[in-house]
Amino acid sequence: MSVPLIGVTTYLEPVARWGVWELPAALLPSAYPRLVQRSGGLAALLSPDDPARAAAAVARLDGLVVAGGADVEPVRYGAERDARTGPPARERDMWELALLDAALQSGTPVLGICRGMQLLNVALGGTLTQHLDGHTNPLGTPGVLGEHPVTPVPGTLYASIVPEESSVPTYHHQAVDVLAPDLVASAHAADGTVEAVELPGARWALGVQWHPEMGDDLRVMRALVAASNRG
Repeated sequence: MSVPLIGVTTYLEPVARWGVWELPAALLPSAYPRLVQRSGGLAALLSPDDPARAAAAVARLDGLVVAGGADVEPVRYGAERDARTGPPARERDMWELALLDAALQSGTPVLGICRGMQLLNVALGGTLTQHLDGHTNPLGTPGVLGEHPVTPVPGTLYASIVPEESSVPTYHHQAVDVLAPDLVASAHAADGTVEAVELPGARWALGVQWHPEMGDDLRVMRALVAASNRG
């Protein structure tokens, strides 16, 4: 059996430190590729590039993960920037929107994680709530994940992967506002926040608002890897 090649998008940061170096860097927390590896896939990191190259990149992949990170720039969904919205990551937005378009056009399986789920919604015509409370951790401490339960919607792809209510690691202050017309909500938090979205039909496209790479439940990533196995 072949090992599916799963592309994972990365941050692009103006400054990062390691050893004696302090330089611009394309980087990604190691939990993302390790989750792909633990789930049976081979991880390839996709740093921001010319959007015109996105289709060629996706053509070499078996599956795509759009990782978490910076807030999607509100202009992408026709909104004015809220004061609590973070600085834009325009190169990431352009690159990842192009990757999503290429993956959806080609039928390449897609998993969006946190920002990735939000971007999937924006790519298909939805909008975002720019700030909500209670989805980081109980004290709101920067850099410390919280946890809360999510409930699957019966009959969805997500419910077929995780059929029961489960507690998930979470850290986000934005969420789906208007759901894109082609997407369906497939999980919710107790307060009604959309926690998972998917594209119904033959194409495998799922977004989760939480961070599976920061937990021990491999089911969502294993499902992506299984859907990506062409051999």
